[in-house]
Amino acid sequence: QVQLVESGGGLVQAGGSLRLSCAASGPTFSSNAMGWFRQAPGKEREFVTAWSGGIKYYSDSMKGRFTISRDNARKTVYLQMNSLKPEDTAVYYCAAKNGRLGAWPMPKAPSEYDYWGQGTQVTVSS
Repeated sequence: QVQLVESGGGLVQAGGSLRLSCAASGPTFSSNAMGWFRQAPGKEREFVTAWSGGIKYYSDSMKGRFTISRDNARKTVYLQMNSLKPEDTAVYYCAAKNGRLGAWPMPKAPSEYDYWGQGTQVTVSS
């Protein structure tokens, strides 16, 4: 069983940056695929980025602004978000999969993931 706890959300002005953290429990973190999704009010959950088997995947709309990283010793995955826009406002969720994700486009499917965090709110003001 894996538990995920996100932190680092908040209110930021457009053009600013935030770094989200996701702390994981469980003994298999280093072999787990990790991902970030987001969900804005009234919209479906949207893929942001994922890291699986040494490969990083990004949504085209966020590539170049968002960066995923992980610290296996700390069992933590990060999402660095730069040049934030009001349309980035959403609840951001961390997700984990036992083992690796399937080949693209599988990493962007929420059904691929086994565990989810509770989410952290990111609000970008204009």
